[in-house]
Amino acid sequence: MARSALYEESAISTDERGERRKYQIFHIASIVFLVLGAIMAFFSLTFIPSMIGQDASTAVKVFNVVTWCIPMVFFFLFFFIFWKFKRRFNVSYDYTFVQDELRVTRVFNGKTRKHLLTMKADQMLMIGYADTDSYERLLAGQRNKKPTYLTPNREPAEGKIFIYIHYSTSIGKTLYVLECRKEMLEYVVFAAGRNKFTSK
Repeated sequence: MARSALYEESAISTDERGERRKYQIFHIASIVFLVLGAIMAFFSLTFIPSMIGQDASTAVKVFNVVTWCIPMVFFFLFFFIFWKFKRRFNVSYDYTFVQDELRVTRVFNGKTRKHLLTMKADQMLMIGYADTDSYERLLAGQRNKKPTYLTPNREPAEGKIFIYIHYSTSIGKTLYVLECRKEMLEYVVFAAGRNKFTSK
C-alpha cells in the first residue's frame, strides 16, 4: 500500500469558542494587573525616596515602604498567575507523521507552538483503541500512573477516535492517548508493525 511521506493532523477543542473566550479573559486580566504594577513601580521612584527621607523613626519608614510595596508585589504576582493560567485554555495539538516518527506539538491559542515529543515507530510497544480491554489492562499496570493525554478533549470529536500508544524510552514506559482519524492510526500501525496493534 503506497503512502505519502508526510501526514499531518490536529486535535482541536470541541468547545473552541468557549476556550478562546476563557483565554481572552485571563489574558486581559493579566495585562490589567501588569499595567497596575508598572504604574505603582513608576510612582515608587518618587514615593519610596520621600518615605525614606521623611522625619520619622526607622520602623515607621520601613512600615510605610512595605505598605506601599505590598500591593505592587501582588499586582505582579497576579499578572504572573493569570499569564500562566491562561495557557490552560484554547490548547490544541498538532500531530506530524514523517519518516517513521510521530511528532507532537502543543499549540497555545492557535499561535504559540511548543514541541512536546517525538515518538519513533520502533520504540512503540503497543497501539490500539482507547476504549478496549487492552487499554484498561495497560492502564491497570501503570501503578496509579495516569496516561498522558495529547488532546484537549476527554471525548473524541466527530469523525475521530481516541487511540493509545504504549511507548518505551531509556527513562521508562509511558501510555499516551491521542485523538485522530483512522488514517493516522493506519500510518502509525504501518510504521510500527501490525503485530503491535490490538483491536481488543
